[in-house]
Amino acid sequence: MAIKKILVVDDSATERHILGEILGKQGFDVSFAEDGEKGVELSKLNKPDLIIMDVVMPGMNGFQATRAISKDPETQHIPIIICTTKDQETDKVWGVRQGAKDYVVKPIDAAELLGKISALG
Repeated sequence: MAIKKILVVDDSATERHILGEILGKQGFDVSFAEDGEKGVELSKLNKPDLIIMDVVMPGMNGFQATRAISKDPETQHIPIIICTTKDQETDKVWGVRQGAKDYVVKPIDAAELLGKISALG
């Protein structure tokens, strides 16, 4: 499956902008959600090909949103890459156990992120 539509879920306007720039330059159709609840909602509405999920957000955090999306029959096929400042091995293991396909630590390395995206495609 070719990845074209990417949903970025991050409460930081700066991070959304940076990810939008990186992905937009590669020709991806990028949409954004400011929190976990909106991310879950937009995953059902827009059916993106990939979700890039922050963890530390107000309300529903990224681990909770990832679990909700990966357990829902409507959205469970959508791969999720967690993109967060949480860099402990336990965080990575937990993220994958919630349903994430991969894990990237901020600050974002564009080449690393794009490599992980193309590995999923």
